[in-house]
Amino acid sequence: MLTAQSSVNQYSADGANGHTSLRNDWQVQEITDLFAMPFNDLLFRAQTVHRQHFDPNEVQVSTLLSIKTGACPEDCKYCPQSARYDTGLEVERLMKVKEVLAEAAAAKAAGASRFCMGAAWKNPRAKDMPYVLEMVREVKAMGLETCMTLGMLDNDQAQQLADAGLDYYNHNLDTSPEFYSSIITTRTYQDRLDTLTNVRDAGMKVCAGGIVGMGENLRDRVGLLQQLANMPIHPESVPINMLVKVEGTPLDQVEDLEPFDFVRTIAVARILMPQSHVRLSAGREEMNEQMQALCFMAGANSIFYGDRLLTTDNPTATKDRRLFEKLGIRPEKREDVSDEAHVGAIEHALQSAEDEQAFYNAGA
Repeated sequence: MLTAQSSVNQYSADGANGHTSLRNDWQVQEITDLFAMPFNDLLFRAQTVHRQHFDPNEVQVSTLLSIKTGACPEDCKYCPQSARYDTGLEVERLMKVKEVLAEAAAAKAAGASRFCMGAAWKNPRAKDMPYVLEMVREVKAMGLETCMTLGMLDNDQAQQLADAGLDYYNHNLDTSPEFYSSIITTRTYQDRLDTLTNVRDAGMKVCAGGIVGMGENLRDRVGLLQQLANMPIHPESVPINMLVKVEGTPLDQVEDLEPFDFVRTIAVARILMPQSHVRLSAGREEMNEQMQALCFMAGANSIFYGDRLLTTDNPTATKDRRLFEKLGIRPEKREDVSDEAHVGAIEHALQSAEDEQAFYNAGA
């Protein structure tokens, strides 16, 4: 068995450039030993790995928009969008393309470099795909990276999205394979893995992470991170969500997660997946500035920016700017995008949106 100290030695930097090597063969005991390290040692190790691959004072900024809200047939116990739970959520049909473009333009003006669009579906229907694809093309024309989460995808749907220019597809594993059936029964763990395979095969980047604080134990957090880190190619983006308890869902009374356990999860994710953006995602509204700062020290380098995360509160953009100023953090810039070069593209996309034929019939 590895001890915490032997883990520190094993995961030391190697190679001429001092970077840690990427691995896809992490064992349960190795990851467990990382979680068991003294807190200061774990953060030091994570920060060291982080600095080898990223600017430690840059954070990638994304904005998330719910383009279709509620009435989802899935039974995910954490989700207020499930049609099975009475959470008081107002159901909304798929947004019109012009409305999405207006939100994307506002997100870019507020400093976002990636625009993420989420729909509460088990999987997209054929009649919805033309509108979804139009959203991707037009948002992309604004100079924003694009990301979508639409549920499960087959090979053909994944290829259509890739051909439209979608950069990232989000599909979380949520938790470990062992704990999964305690949270969701309407789709299998393999269904999720198959969607991620379809996304990768289509040439898109993968955004996949999970949720902690759902009543799982340490072994489940280890199992989730092992699944992510042992993919043939690490997800380019790894959102780590802290459960947001919503009244009316089966998990609304679950015991709160110890904050240090959440920070440890961020740190271990950074060590296991050195080149991935580790996103401090849902749950930030419940975190004070000090906890968020620890997460950044532990290797988190991506956030969602704005007032809402699909259907739950998120720290306001003003709060985020103030925190960034206190910590000396700046938004990460896309190297391949010039804001000036895309002013015309934004204006063109918004003007094009005036053509109602490109819009989804929200009443259909």
